[in-house]
Amino acid sequence: EDVKHESGKKPSVILEATGHYQTSVVQYLEERGYLLIIINPLISYKARGSSLRKVKTDAIDAYLLCELFYKEELEPYKKRGVQLLNLRNLTRQHENITGVMIQTKLQFQAVLEQVFPEYIGVFGDLYSVVSLLTLSEFPASEDILKASEETISEKIYE
Repeated sequence: EDVKHESGKKPSVILEATGHYQTSVVQYLEERGYLLIIINPLISYKARGSSLRKVKTDAIDAYLLCELFYKEELEPYKKRGVQLLNLRNLTRQHENITGVMIQTKLQFQAVLEQVFPEYIGVFGDLYSVVSLLTLSEFPASEDILKASEETISEKIYE
């Protein structure tokens, strides 16, 4: 209110993005007509890293955000539609699931290298359906050695 009284207009409000935690604050300020600038935490972290002072306090963080506001050409906050927010959430979920899948494959390969190292390289794609079904039918080198060539061929064909 003091800034509005002195300058004759509402001040801009600069926030560091906090995901869904900022939603109620942003809504409150938007309803009251404030111009919002929401800064990506990576940008403020990078700016903090270039500072000689490595101390982190709320007052220093607020000062840093104000410096960024005056030094950089920051875009005003744009309200995102539900579809965009859902798409962003789905993208993040996809990244997480992909990361879990990669870790699982790496762990699977590490175990396989210990239990059945001869198997790696038999199929072009270790994780193909045929490869995994063959491995489930013959989980160790002894199982393959016990089976006839015809049995192995039939199982692969199936």
